[in-house]
Formats: sequence, structure tokens, C-alpha cells
Amino acid sequence: MTVNHEVKGNLARLLATEDLVVEHKKVQTACFNVHTRVLTLPMWEKASAEVYDMLVGHEVGHALYTPDDDWWDTCKTPKQFVNVVEDVRVEKLMKRRYDGLRKTFYKGYSELSDQDFFSVENENVDEFNLADKVNLYYKIGSFIKINFNNEEREIVDIIGQTETFADVLVAAEILYKFCKQKNDELQKVESLNSHDQTTQQSQSSQNGNQSENQEYVENSSETQSGSKNQSVENKETQENLDNSQTEIDNNTQNVGGNSADIDVKTMSSLEDAIKELIGNNSFYGENVYLEVPELDLDTVIIPNNEIHEECETSWKNTLMNEDKSVFSHIDKKYIEFKRSAQKEVNYLVKEFECRKAADSYSRASTSTTGILDCTKLHTYKYNEDLFKKVTTLSDGKNHGLIFILDWSGSMSEVMMDTIKQLYNLIWFCKKVSIPFEVYAFTYDWKRVKYTDDGKAIMPKPHYERKDGLLHVDDEFVLMNIFTSKISASKLDVQLKNIFRVVNCFARNNYYTCKYQFPYKLSLSGTPLNQSLIALHKILPKFKKENKLQKVQCVILTDGEAEMMKRNVEIRKNTQVYMGFNSISGDNMFLRDRKTGTVYKVPSHYGMGVDLTQILLRNLRDKFVDINFIGMRILMPRDASPFIRSYTGYMENDTYSKLMSSWKKNKSFSIKTSSYHAYFGISSTALNNTTEFVVTEDATKVQIKSAFVKSLASKKMNKKILSEFVDLVA
Repeated sequence: MTVNHEVKGNLARLLATEDLVVEHKKVQTACFNVHTRVLTLPMWEKASAEVYDMLVGHEVGHALYTPDDDWWDTCKTPKQFVNVVEDVRVEKLMKRRYDGLRKTFYKGYSELSDQDFFSVENENVDEFNLADKVNLYYKIGSFIKINFNNEEREIVDIIGQTETFADVLVAAEILYKFCKQKNDELQKVESLNSHDQTTQQSQSSQNGNQSENQEYVENSSETQSGSKNQSVENKETQENLDNSQTEIDNNTQNVGGNSADIDVKTMSSLEDAIKELIGNNSFYGENVYLEVPELDLDTVIIPNNEIHEECETSWKNTLMNEDKSVFSHIDKKYIEFKRSAQKEVNYLVKEFECRKAADSYSRASTSTTGILDCTKLHTYKYNEDLFKKVTTLSDGKNHGLIFILDWSGSMSEVMMDTIKQLYNLIWFCKKVSIPFEVYAFTYDWKRVKYTDDGKAIMPKPHYERKDGLLHVDDEFVLMNIFTSKISASKLDVQLKNIFRVVNCFARNNYYTCKYQFPYKLSLSGTPLNQSLIALHKILPKFKKENKLQKVQCVILTDGEAEMMKRNVEIRKNTQVYMGFNSISGDNMFLRDRKTGTVYKVPSHYGMGVDLTQILLRNLRDKFVDINFIGMRILMPRDASPFIRSYTGYMENDTYSKLMSSWKKNKSFSIKTSSYHAYFGISSTALNNTTEFVVTEDATKVQIKSAFVKSLASKKMNKKILSEFVDLVA
């Protein structure tokens, strides 16, 4: 059968009533670490659903009720006897805690009994020692007949009444002493029987020798001294026989006291049979569990002031050596865009306030004041509601927005369009007083510093590397390019700075820009997944600092994340050091110890995309009150492949509806990704002016065309913004 290990892991966590970390590995026995709260389960690939659930329930019972101490160091009772009694106790407690497990244990042991997991077929169970009979009685006693005498029944009842582990140790000692006593008696009887047979053989041999000696004495002419010598020989023979008897008795006593001869065979048989349930398919190897590292935000985030100081430093020489009008052209474009964007921003503000008011009204409560309403007194004969009422409006929610901007090389063609969309949202936040932070991810902001003599000072690592953690390169940073903590005038300067930088990214502008480019802000790779990891620390900090109730995280990008690696502990000879390896294969899982969730990492091409989806799911599971919104700026040719990556490559209704929306509005919203909403927006959408402008000599056809174009552009922008506000408000 195909086992869904994630489902079984969830079952174990639910039974344990805590977020245990459950690992499925190719081990022979289950184990639980009480300190790390890690439950390791063997991969019982050949087990049926009932048997698997029963085994999980049994192991969770040990995780809940068996203490994690070195009890065997002080306990003189063999482990097998303690295990027999402890199995009885934990299964009883699990059945008491979860009534539904009674049926699971019944069906599971029924199947194990049918398949003779205890090796009792063609055996007389009544001849087994009491430990074996107890093990069988409490596991498959419903399916085979087991007889106990009065003395055995008393011990069986003591075992069944154990409640604590201390009770288990006492009952196990009683069970062991009883089994040892019976084993000693059996060994002694067997030894005596063996001795009797040996004695008879010795006596027969002795009688034969005495006859020969007597005949020799009668016919001999030896003197009396010779007869005395013969008597001495006979006496020595008798002493040898007595010594042999003593040695046999001593051996019998030693055998009876050897605990190694007392074995609970049914438990050993069950353990060996359960090992056979483990899958033998070694193609995929051992399961590998990955975790998200905790990054140091002081090293990951480049402060807002440093970024714009870099811009001003780069342009300082330009302004000194060149005419200050070098920025006039691009600054004029910025002012024009800012003016034209006010309609969209005002529309966002109006929609947001309307939805806030509607939400507040929906949470309003109306109650009577106890004061008569004089305007209703004349209706006293047919109306009981004569008191004044008061409506109480609940306090509104505090909102906040975090933006993650793709600062990769592939964004060069659409960066200006993306920045325009971002600016609309920033101006919206500023107008409605919503706190915000904007981060751009990059590898190119070099953190290496140099001394006066040219020696490099390597930057502090983002985190302590450990085996199993996702690898985050130390060159990865998040540039805090905008923040709501600064004044409106300073923000306008910073918006203009980034507008100038982005202008250089446009086609044919990189090398022809008339002003010096701040090279620390160069476009780099796509560490989107690393940014999602950093959000684990950024989101709660942002929410706490601004005392927010509702936070939205908006990610603006044009492509997929690059592949990540994982940290691996490498042992070479006597050296141990940290390296890294790829995330590939069918045995990779991402787990979160805080939420207890485990996510299967797909093993096919495009794992960078899949890992992004998994990291987003992890963020959504961890921060349930935060919306994650994706904004994908698309070239017209990229819309169809992008939609198919989420709807499947076969034609279907979802694909057709999204493509229809794209053709009509140049935008669409995907709800099947790990984002709460993933907006696809045409890269040319924001280039279309919403102003109705025509020349003085325009013909009727030109006027009509300009008017229709203006209406279409307004309709498209309003649709996108309206869906966005629905999520934010």
C-alpha cells in the first residue's frame, strides 16, 4: 500500500495533543526523544492502514506515558519483562484516552494474529512461560484461548491494574521472579532426570567391576595386605561417584539462576515480524528533513538611510562636474507620473474607506438605553419597543503593509512598470496613514568592508549553519528602500531617487545614463525564497513595533525563485565541517517545529517554484492572520505559460476564464496558488495614460478612440485595485 507519511505524522501529533516533530525514517524500531520532542517512526510500507494506525497509536502511547530516564541502570528486572508490562499499561491508557483506538487496536492485532506475527501457530500456548502468555493475552487474547491457573491469574490482574511506571516496575519484578522460579524448577527436574540416568549407568558399571574383583579375591593367593589395598580402591571409586553427584547439583543450581535462559519469545517474534513491514526499496534513500533557519535581521536588512546615502554619494560627483539639469528629464517624468497616478490613489482610498465603514457597521451592536422614547409613546398599545436605542461601533483594525520587490536582472524590462504600481500603493498607504516597509532583495549590495591598508573585513554571517537547515548565502540582503517612518518630504526625495535608478535599467539606458549609477543597487539574482525565510522574523517584528492587527505582505516579481541548497555536515577523516548540497530527490521534507507541520518537497524540474509555494504555505500556516498577495508583472507573451503553471497544461474552465480576463482587462487573479491571491498584470498596463487628451485638430474618429481607450484603462486599473483593496481592508 502507498502510505501518506504526512497524514500519519498528523495522526501522531493529534494523538499526542501537541505539535510533535514526527520523522519517518528507515529505522528498525520507533523512538521518541523527550527533549527535542522528535518522534521517529519506521517506514512501515507493507503495513495495512489498520496496522499502521495501531503501531502509531502504540508508539505515541510510549511518547506520552513512558518516562525518559535511565531506569534500567537501577532496575534488576530484565528489559523484556518491563516492556511486556509497559506495553499493557500504555495501550490501556491510550484506549482510555481515545475510545476510537479500541477498534483500531482490535483490528490491527486481529490482522497480526491472522498472519502469525507472534509465531504461535502449531504451538501449545499453555506450555509457554507466564511472560509470553501475558504478552499474548493483552494483545491477541481475543483471538486465541489462553488458560491461567489461580496463581498466574493473580499476577495477570496485577499487570492489568498498573497505572504508573512505578507500578510497572513492581509488576515486572513479580512477573520475572515467578518466571524465574518456574524456570529454575523445570531446569532442576530436567537435571535430576539426567542425573538419575547417569547414576544408573554408573551403578551398573560398578556392579560389574565388583563381581570381577570378588572373583579375583577368591582365586588369588595374595596376602591380607593385598585385600586391604583392594578395599582402598573401592572406597576411592565411591568418593568419585559422590563428587560427580555434587558437581551435577551445582551445575543445576547455576543454570536455574541464569536470567539469560528466560526469554519472552513472543515479544522477540513480534519485533522481528514488524521489522519485515519496513519497505526494502532503497532507491530513494533515507528521508531528509529540512528546516528554515532563524536569520539575524541586523545583518540581512540594509537600513533605509544607507541606501539613499549611496545614491547621493554616487550622484554628488555628477552634480559637481555636470550641469544639474542632467536629472531634469527623468525628474519631470516622475512628477508627471505622480500627478497622473492621483486618480488611482484616490480611488484606492475611497474603496478602502468604504470597506472599512462596511466592516465596522457589520460589527456594530444595538442596545436599549432604558430611557423612554417619547416619539413612540403613542404606539404603546401595539408596540413594546418604547425605549431609546444606542448603536455602538467596534474599533476599526490597525492595518500595515510589507512589500517585497524583485531586484533581479530579469526585471530590467518591467522594473519601471513595477515601480509605478508600487508607488501607487505607497501613496495609498501614506494617504490613509497605514505603516509600510518596502524591501528589495539582492546579492549585489556588498557587505565586505576594507581597512585603510586594503584588508577585507568579512561580514557577520546571517545565522549559525547547522545540518538540515536551508542554506542562505551571506551575500543575500534586503534593501529597505522605502519606509513609512520618515516624513512625507523625505519620502518624496527617496521615491525620486529610486525612480532615477530604475530609469537606468530600461533598455539601452544602462550604459547611456548621463548620471553615475550607484553600483551597489545593481540588479542581481532572484533570492525570493531567501526573502520568504527572512519574513519569519520581519513580520512579527513589524506587527509588534506598529501595534497592528491586520498585516498584508505584497510580493512584486516577474519570475520564479532560483534553486536553494541545504546545509550538510561533512565528515572527512577526522575533520567535521559544514558544506551544502542540492535539494533534490523524492525524500525531501520541510518541517516547522513550531507549527508541527511537514511539507513534501517535489522532486521534478522547477523545484525552485515548488519550494516557493511550500515556503508560502509554511508562512500562511504560521501567520494565519496575515494575507500574502503576489503581483506578477507580465510581458504579453508570458501570460499563457504563467497561467498554465497553476491550472495545468490541458485546456480547462479555469484556464479559459483567466485567459478571457487577460484579453479583456490585461489582468487576472489566480486563487489556486499558495498566495491568498496572485495577480497577473500586463507590463504595458501602467504605460497607458488614463487622461483623455486629444489635439485641437483631432477628428471625430480620433476623439472617439481616445475616449474609449481612456475608459478601458480606467476600468482595468479599477478592477485590479478593487480586488486588492478587498484583501487589504
